[in-house]
Amino acid sequence: MPRHILNDLAAFAAVARARSFTAAAAELGVSPSALSHTMRGLEERLGVRLLARSTRSVAPTEAGNALLERLTPALAQIDEAVTALSDFRDTPAGVVRLTTFHWMASTLLADRLPAFLARHPEIMVEINVDDGLRDIVSSGFDAGIRLGDSVEKDMIAIRIGPPMRAVVVATPDYWRSHGRPEHPRDLRRHPCIGYRNLSSGTLMPWDFEKEGKELRQQVTGPLVCNSSDLALAVVRSGRGVGWHMETDVREDLEAGRLEQVLDDWSQPFPGAFLYHPSRRQVPAPLRALIDFLKI
Repeated sequence: MPRHILNDLAAFAAVARARSFTAAAAELGVSPSALSHTMRGLEERLGVRLLARSTRSVAPTEAGNALLERLTPALAQIDEAVTALSDFRDTPAGVVRLTTFHWMASTLLADRLPAFLARHPEIMVEINVDDGLRDIVSSGFDAGIRLGDSVEKDMIAIRIGPPMRAVVVATPDYWRSHGRPEHPRDLRRHPCIGYRNLSSGTLMPWDFEKEGKELRQQVTGPLVCNSSDLALAVVRSGRGVGWHMETDVREDLEAGRLEQVLDDWSQPFPGAFLYHPSRRQVPAPLRALIDFLKI
């Protein structure tokens, strides 16, 4: 097979997965027009239409889907074979592609990733920050980092952080003026700062547990956002009640700027995990990252 055919097939797979010339071109590092030209040339050489195009979208045809189904494992094997060559180097090298959510990127990774990059200068880490639960296989990621209870059961999960706890907090003046809730249901009488997941569009409930009983409480209030920093700033101002990771408010609690309530309903839950698909050969760059982050 001529080398350019293999390159063109890999490009076709990128377009078919992304269903977008623009997104696939960004992934491959080429222009959308050049990629479109490559696809037309591939279709002419193969004598079959692989992509159905319109002014607003692109999708694989029946023939394209059949080709993609067989190409995907073959390209994955080629990628693994090339990646495995890193095992013969003195130090691992290559690219690790990760997906995670904003809070994890700004806390755990912001704290620990710089030391990894300093130790492994020949590894490039590419991180996509997205609050949605991405399919790492179809999206082309090597691994993801999420909280343990949101990791798919068919993934290999490695703990990279201790158990965590979310707590309900407000300023001392706020509690004195409005009273302290004794049960999560009492939060319905308080202005709570909500979080909306942009990927799903849903308003996140606050999760509680006591003596094995789980409770999900929907809250309302003056602000809904998807920034924990902004939400915490409003809580610190005394304008409402927040539900935050205990690590984020520990200094505020110790200094007396915030006070916690419903402690007996705030139970620890699984912390951060790095997860990746089950595979015989874990790429050397990913294995180095796992070894560095795991606890």
